[in-house]
Amino acid sequence: MLDICCIGHITLDKVITPRAVMHMAGGTAFYFSHAMRNMDVKYSLVTALAETEMKSVTALRDLGIAVKALPSKHTVYFENIYGENQDNRTQRVLQKADAFTVADLADTEAIIFHLGPLLADDIPTDLIKNLFSRGNVSCDAQGYLREVVDKGVHAIDWADKKEALQYIDVLKVNEHELEVLTGIADIREGAKVLAEWGVKEVVVTLGSMGSVILYDREFYEIPAYKPTEVVDATGCGDTYMAGYLYRRVKGDSVEDAGKFASAMAGLKIEIAGPFTGTENEVRAMMGR
Repeated sequence: MLDICCIGHITLDKVITPRAVMHMAGGTAFYFSHAMRNMDVKYSLVTALAETEMKSVTALRDLGIAVKALPSKHTVYFENIYGENQDNRTQRVLQKADAFTVADLADTEAIIFHLGPLLADDIPTDLIKNLFSRGNVSCDAQGYLREVVDKGVHAIDWADKKEALQYIDVLKVNEHELEVLTGIADIREGAKVLAEWGVKEVVVTLGSMGSVILYDREFYEIPAYKPTEVVDATGCGDTYMAGYLYRRVKGDSVEDAGKFASAMAGLKIEIAGPFTGTENEVRAMMGR
């Protein structure tokens, strides 16, 4: 039995910033897995990618990360373009990968399943329901709010949200995704609506403004931990959720887990590429 299983595609990422152009693996699956690798947790990734990109899986396994790799005709290929404000980005999708199915996860058991869809049809509702019957389901909403039109990524509402959210224990959104889902700009009022639809823990990340978590009708204001330098924001939300779910599965309160997650994301933004730090480094960040 795993503590945490992440389900999502490893991508090919082209990251364009004012300072550099970088080519790297990416996606929730990639950043979440890296953030987990030095934590005291039984963890595995379930991903799907083309045979030509198996080197990304080999690299993760070489770091000691357990990976179940499913075959896919293509690997997801994202282009992320950042301006000076790292909270804003433009995305294009050059390739899509095969969706995950109930059969793909039939032999995987975990306390928490974390879903990291990158596009709306990556993880269907029937799989969410199946996983909910077997464990706790955590989900990053971002993929369900993206569709690809002529390679451009466009914001859409989650067509199946009322059905799917009943089967999601922890939902991570940013303020823009929250407004798309609920039609409400006010953070707290929007979070309340998601809770009414069935979500038990609503995690709203606000970039450099920290985060807000709604749990059991109580709001927790989580501060941001200021990085010494803003280098690369790609994967910060995934790193946050890795820290949050790690501490929750260890028995931490919502507030303590949120603070740990926030510090982990603050450390991640100081470097290009994924988080590679330790729990002690996160604790040191919290004490800065």
